[in-house]
Amino acid sequence: MPALSSVCVFCGSNGGAAPAYLETATAVGRSLAERGLRLVYGGGRVGMMGAIADGALQAGGDVVGVIPQQIYDLEIGHEGLADLRVVGSMHERKALMAELADAFVALPGGIGTFEELFEVYTWAQLGLHRKPLGLLDVAGYYAPLETMLDHAVEERFLRPETRAMLVRDDSLDGLLARFAAWQAPGAPKWIDRDAT
Repeated sequence: MPALSSVCVFCGSNGGAAPAYLETATAVGRSLAERGLRLVYGGGRVGMMGAIADGALQAGGDVVGVIPQQIYDLEIGHEGLADLRVVGSMHERKALMAELADAFVALPGGIGTFEELFEVYTWAQLGLHRKPLGLLDVAGYYAPLETMLDHAVEERFLRPETRAMLVRDDSLDGLLARFAAWQAPGAPKWIDRDAT
């Protein structure tokens, strides 16, 4: 795995029920900046998105926000960014975020976070990128998702090697260490042609 220079973080525009969520987002932003890693994220100034951006900015980090015009027009774009890219659609947002990033991290969030994560996960399965992706688990938030993915493997809807592409840790240090050891999968294979 080549060295990372840019990490895309998917996370919520809400702050969640527990203070640990916003605290972790701020700490992750700060830690990425201290490591010299550029943060790519959804461009918002509220919730987890605002916290991660502010953490990185306060530590002197390089932050790129990518936000669709429709969301920007709701006045939730982060005006403190030197690099806020306003795009035409959610599709353009995700494509640009993926292009700018060397790896993907999901912090807690809602359906938008899940959708962004699963899109890049699907792209990895299809061989459209060879970048590591992982869950930064805060207070066990992603435990039910991991259980669901493991169930999908047991029921043969998800191959074990595809399941293994999505790593999890409860610390950024641990997740980045797992990214350093991450091996891109071989040729994509997701169809069991022998199943009846």
